[in-house]
Amino acid sequence: MTDRVPVAVTWGLLAAWAVHDAEELATMARWARAARPRLEERFPQVPWERLEVSQRHVTVAIGLMGGVMAGAAALGARTGGRSAVFQAALAGFGAHGVVHVAQAAVTRGYTPGVATAPVVVIPFSVWAWRRLRTAGVPVRSGRAGAAALAAFPLVLGGVHALAHALTTPRHTNDTTRTDETGRAGGAGGTGAARRTDPGAGGVRRAGRGTGGGLRLRFERWF
Repeated sequence: MTDRVPVAVTWGLLAAWAVHDAEELATMARWARAARPRLEERFPQVPWERLEVSQRHVTVAIGLMGGVMAGAAALGARTGGRSAVFQAALAGFGAHGVVHVAQAAVTRGYTPGVATAPVVVIPFSVWAWRRLRTAGVPVRSGRAGAAALAAFPLVLGGVHALAHALTTPRHTNDTTRTDETGRAGGAGGTGAARRTDPGAGGVRRAGRGTGGGLRLRFERWF
């Protein structure tokens, strides 16, 4: 006989994640800037310049991960906790909390997320697994469980890669357009660009160009 899995287990995953990532949202970018000199000195082999993130990156990454966790929680609620995606997210979330505690131990100080990891992430994960077993829900273990657990950091890495792509400014070099305008306006200084207006009986009108033409620059954010 299988008991009903409470909503606190399935949608509770999203709620626990929101509490945890609210801490990361508030601290990650600032911590990365402040802790980098100390970490570079202690762990020179790590490319810390690549790991430093902006607040915009953090916000986008957390938003994307929120969509993943919301989807996993919804699948868990619909299947009574039997969804492989839900169980993978739950396992990954718990392991993520353990990683936070380990990071703080290795760096001998605060790391973003470590405050909520031992009081929210790990306790919720342990409780949720117990409730699933109590309700008689088949829990994936062995190779299936290991594969599900391994998928979580891959998803997390993909989220950060996508956030990087979405928040990195792309500069379009409009050299060609600048050169063409520069020729019309004359080389250097101030030149005159002439054109013929058919409506004025072929009378030429002079337009002024300054500094070798108008330089246009486009800055695009994804």
